[in-house]
Amino acid sequence: MDPRIEVNPEICHGKPVIRGTRIMVRNILGALAGGDSIADILRNYPELNHDDIEAALRYAIELIDDTRLVINATP
Repeated sequence: MDPRIEVNPEICHGKPVIRGTRIMVRNILGALAGGDSIADILRNYPELNHDDIEAALRYAIELIDDTRLVINATP
């Protein structure tokens, strides 16, 4: 896991956050999915920098790469 990402049960109920903040990775990803630019996110979260946003994206990619889908073809 990227050192910029922290998962701690004492912070945001264990949701992944940017280390040293309470800004959840899902908030960054949600903003990007909602059409915000990186510049918009940096303006809305001045404590973040470009590397933090890249770390959030890398974290999401790692999760997707580790996901296995099981499809049951029986009705």
